[in-house]
Amino acid sequence: MSNELTEKVKKALKEKVEPSLAEHFGGAEVTEITEDGIVYVKMTGACGTCPAAEEELSGTIREILISECPQITDVKLDRCVSEELLDFARQILNKSSTI
Repeated sequence: MSNELTEKVKKALKEKVEPSLAEHFGGAEVTEITEDGIVYVKMTGACGTCPAAEEELSGTIREILISECPQITDVKLDRCVSEELLDFARQILNKSSTI
């Protein structure tokens, strides 16, 4: 997808979604926009582990992004584990293997 669409989606997230998520110590970030208009969003902070994240994404966030960017066909939750978390887990495993 175009850089213009990516920036428009990021702006909508920042201005219309992030303020309410920040009230819950969380956030959201775009991880991918496919050629067919599917936006993958990763929930961050407290929202990243919240059981209601999928519901929030499929309801409010999806509605906001599609209304702001009509080229979007769907919004899906990115469930990938961050490299930061993987590195942290590797450090813990490496320490326990040396004990």
